[in-house]
Amino acid sequence: MKRLVFGTILLALASIVPVPTMAGVDVHIGISLPPPIVFQAPPSVIVLPDTNYVYVAPDIGVDIFFWNGWWWRPWEGRWYRSYYYDRGWAYYNYVPPFYYDVDPGWRGHYRDHNWYGHRWNYEHIPHRHLQQNWKSWEHDRYWERQRSWDVQNYQPRPQQQMQELRQQRQRQYQQRPEVQRHQQEMQHRQRQPQAQQPQGQQQSPSQVRQPQQQQRQQQVQPAEGKRPQGGPASAGEQKKAKPAKKVKPVAPEEDHDSREGRRPAEKGNAPMR
Repeated sequence: MKRLVFGTILLALASIVPVPTMAGVDVHIGISLPPPIVFQAPPSVIVLPDTNYVYVAPDIGVDIFFWNGWWWRPWEGRWYRSYYYDRGWAYYNYVPPFYYDVDPGWRGHYRDHNWYGHRWNYEHIPHRHLQQNWKSWEHDRYWERQRSWDVQNYQPRPQQQMQELRQQRQRQYQQRPEVQRHQQEMQHRQRQPQAQQPQGQQQSPSQVRQPQQQQRQQQVQPAEGKRPQGGPASAGEQKKAKPAKKVKPVAPEEDHDSREGRRPAEKGNAPMR
């Protein structure tokens, strides 16, 4: 009975909680994760010529790249990355630096075994082999120096031509409808916190600087009517100053009875009777 109740609770949670939430946690609230991809086995990859050691899984219907120790995946104008090819995807708020080096028609070159008029004898690299060697391959420049990207009679493109291709691909990418929709969505998200802030709490830069200036003036200017300690008095202060009046000391008065009782009798001046 307990097992039946527990199984019913799990089934109810699975039907309520969406699949992207169960698959991983996105640090950006409100940005959904891409749908999961079912792999029968770890995917093999090939290295793309004329790139900074970018690998791609060619036998999958969606683009999944491996670069610099991460798996990268574009979806609906957004980018996601993970240390694993099948889970742990998280939203990445930029276009990866490697992407503008990737030829948009790489799938056609892969299908035809042809890289711009030269035979492309690419090698399928198993997943385990990739994980063990990708750092040393990049450090030693293995694919371009020893293998010539597996392209017969390969000739590297001039640096100026590569830079122009990058700029052209960047413009083409920015013109994609899904990319423009995502950019508009992010701009709308950035404007929301400013719109929600009350107008009374918003201060202009001059209003923010004014208290700081007043504070500096109070520190520099002495208080009115006072002069620095030990400094000479001004002419106005000397004119206003008057000498103190001398006060004559007054002897303490004694009471009447004491004065009459203590007065000594004067000789020759006794009263007449």
